[in-house]
Amino acid sequence: MIRAAIVGNPNVGKTELFNRLTGLRQHVGNWPGVTVEKKWGRCVYDGEEIEIVDLPGVYSLTADSMDEVIARDFIVHEKPDVVIDIVDGASLERNLYLTVLLVELGANVVLALNQWDVVKKRGLHIDVAKLSHALGMAVIPTVAPTGEGVERLKEAVAHAAKKGASAHKPSFQYGHDLEASIESVEAAIRENGDLAGRYSPRWLAIGLLESDDEAMKVLEASPHKAEILTAVEKAVNALGKDPEGLLAERRYGVIRRILDVAVGKMEKRWTYTDLLDRVFLHRALGIPVFLALLYAAFQFTFSFSAPFSDMIGVFFAWISSFVAEGISNPVLASFLSDGVLGGLGSVLVFIPPIFTLFFALAILEDSGYLARAAFVMDRAMYKLGLHGRSFIPMIIGFGCNIPGIMATRTIENENDRIITILVNPLMSCSARLPVYVLISGAIFGTTYLAGAAVYSMYILGVALAVVSAVIFRRTLFKGKPSHFVLELPSYRMPRPKSVVIHMWERGRWFLIKAGTFIFAVVVLVWFLSVFPWGATSGGELVENSYIAAFGRAIEPIFRPFGWNWQSAVALFFGFLAKEAVVGTFGTLLGSGQEGVQQALVRANWFTPISGFAYMVFVLIYF
Repeated sequence: MIRAAIVGNPNVGKTELFNRLTGLRQHVGNWPGVTVEKKWGRCVYDGEEIEIVDLPGVYSLTADSMDEVIARDFIVHEKPDVVIDIVDGASLERNLYLTVLLVELGANVVLALNQWDVVKKRGLHIDVAKLSHALGMAVIPTVAPTGEGVERLKEAVAHAAKKGASAHKPSFQYGHDLEASIESVEAAIRENGDLAGRYSPRWLAIGLLESDDEAMKVLEASPHKAEILTAVEKAVNALGKDPEGLLAERRYGVIRRILDVAVGKMEKRWTYTDLLDRVFLHRALGIPVFLALLYAAFQFTFSFSAPFSDMIGVFFAWISSFVAEGISNPVLASFLSDGVLGGLGSVLVFIPPIFTLFFALAILEDSGYLARAAFVMDRAMYKLGLHGRSFIPMIIGFGCNIPGIMATRTIENENDRIITILVNPLMSCSARLPVYVLISGAIFGTTYLAGAAVYSMYILGVALAVVSAVIFRRTLFKGKPSHFVLELPSYRMPRPKSVVIHMWERGRWFLIKAGTFIFAVVVLVWFLSVFPWGATSGGELVENSYIAAFGRAIEPIFRPFGWNWQSAVALFFGFLAKEAVVGTFGTLLGSGQEGVQQALVRANWFTPISGFAYMVFVLIYF
């Protein structure tokens, strides 16, 4: 079996090409930092099985971030048979820097020249044969969304694996002075047969000249450490310059010479990306446009989903009434009608707004706009103490805070990463959305104010996150955020299949949670609200139930906010799951016959002010 690793800069279509190669449905995002862990898949070419590992998107292999650590450790220690380097054909100079580093590492590289369709549209002339000869590796043009070039890429991987890394020795010359220093350190490394056998001597020599942490770590176990370090010191002194800066300069020199040979002059053409960016990236218009698009997404969510939510509500009301009348055992009838159908049904009516919101965000993501939003917000976030890359985990946090926090691993600086982790829970996740929709609909009806109220929760969460970040930056984590480098993709028409997959991947966790954990919570709430059975008359007098006793005990804490004991109990069960707030209301209101929102309107528990305050509390508490 051939083992291959996919690596490349963020947002070059790497994960999507992985999906094409393996047929697996992995998450594909049109912004940097989506892939933060290795993913595995398999494909077959000419009877040969190929195992493919999707590594995180990285710009370098210097291990400044966790992504780079994962990618480089796999290539250095796992030694895949082939490394598939995905590059953006329209941004070759920047992308080929990683290719040069892979060659230094001694990897057996096959280059996938992705976004070949964009290359043609922009009038960029790339001679693939000359590029392949200059790099010393196979170069295959590909178009990830359509699968163009995928079979040829498999063929190239199989061929490269048969040749083996020993036959694959492209090398780039960095000038007489630098090459002499590298060779002197290489000679010292080769005297240690164990090191030279396990690692590329050239990569290790370059890493030691750059004072790379991983190279230093490798050297620690060598009995020849002192002699090698002496050779490094002499080499650095002979150069008389900073090796790290000089190496970067010479690498780009090599890249420019390659491009001069293989790439013709580009015909300047205005593209839709250029025209749209004149507006979306404008210094004055960028942020207002972003806020307007986000507002439109939430108004669309509220307005489009309302009829579907009503249909689900009517269905549960009908089936609840049918069950209540058709079962003679009063306890079982109450359990099924009020507990299961009333409690769980009151949560499931929010499937349409959740999926609609994810649908809207998937369109913004796949179109390439969300990367621009991160770029636009970077200047303001930097001034407030947040790293520009923090915007990506914060956007992901709108779906769920846990993957949002996991996505902070793309942030190199530890202080920036910790601050982003601490403020991410203030992003309104999908678990809070049902509560917002319920309360806003109950106090504002179906007017535009309801959508605006939901939108304001998301904006307020971001504002509180910014304020918190400023406090953290000035107290616990002093210093300036590190600089932000972002790959801006070309705009593209979102593909329906991709948008639906993204919507389903994010929304299905709500269904899983509703069918398991939330179900258990609403059953518990039902039990506490109908027992003791005699005192409550089978749930008719909920004021005499166990849950009412508990609610009155904690009511004094919440009464100053204008909330009754039922609202306090709902907040308590929200500690277990935010969706349980809605399920608790559904059970306490006996909403199986009319729907939880209508029952809440009838109960008149909230004024516009107390209801809005309730939404804010749900935003900021545990």
